[in-house]
Amino acid sequence: MKQLFCIILTLFLVACSQRKEQFQIEVLNSYTPVKQQGKSASCWIYAMLSAIETEHIMRGDSVELSTAWIEAMMRRDPQAPRNGRGTALTLLHLINRYGIVPHHAMPTRNSSLPRWAFMLGITYTPLEFAHSVCAPQEYIGIGATDEQPSYTYFKLDNPDNWTGDSLWNVPRDSLLALTERAVRSRHGVCWEGDISENGFDWKHGVARPSLIGGSTTDDHCMAIVGIARDSEGQPYFIMKNSWGTENQRKGLIFMHFDYFLRNTVLVVLPKETTQCLQNRPN
Repeated sequence: MKQLFCIILTLFLVACSQRKEQFQIEVLNSYTPVKQQGKSASCWIYAMLSAIETEHIMRGDSVELSTAWIEAMMRRDPQAPRNGRGTALTLLHLINRYGIVPHHAMPTRNSSLPRWAFMLGITYTPLEFAHSVCAPQEYIGIGATDEQPSYTYFKLDNPDNWTGDSLWNVPRDSLLALTERAVRSRHGVCWEGDISENGFDWKHGVARPSLIGGSTTDDHCMAIVGIARDSEGQPYFIMKNSWGTENQRKGLIFMHFDYFLRNTVLVVLPKETTQCLQNRPN
């Protein structure tokens, strides 16, 4: 009898661990298929390109961009680090410098470099195509630090920031509000921050703040594609990752707003979504 009880208990615990937590979706913006970055350090490429793709899909202009092209340009750039790392803002620099092509033009790292980009019967150079999908100064990077005055720019102190980008400093509650507003307004958004905390559970597709917090490191990028609530009404951002679809949520992860507040390094979003604060009186 005792052995039977142990078997039943074990099966119950296994079933509970495999049960998929239910969320109520409030916003889910369209996004291109989840990709797999493999062992590369290119999450920042996948995430920022995904944000640009969502931005265009929600405008009714479907586009899927080549991550392999940007990786190839990294290998050509004399300033780029050999470890392949960068930030979401680095991606914008590379697009403005080298252009971009559609995913079908260069789908894999082993594909040949195309000289032209073809879309809807129009022929572009990679740089012309880049400017058609991501205009210079279209996006802005925002962060929240107590070490600098609010509503001023500060340089991102990160070895991956080899392009020397600065962030617009806003209060932490404004960082959350601007991000939520952009997602609810159907814009593409890119998140960069810390996933080393114990509350980040990729297998089950949930990220919640753990009881013990530490310093915030900059170790991953994901696109934000939606907003949801759990059974207790707690809010979450829906993140699109680049680790394939082999988790409970087919490549997505639900990040609690409190996790976002504690672990965000920067967010990149269309500049137009921040005008409500950028036009504030001094």
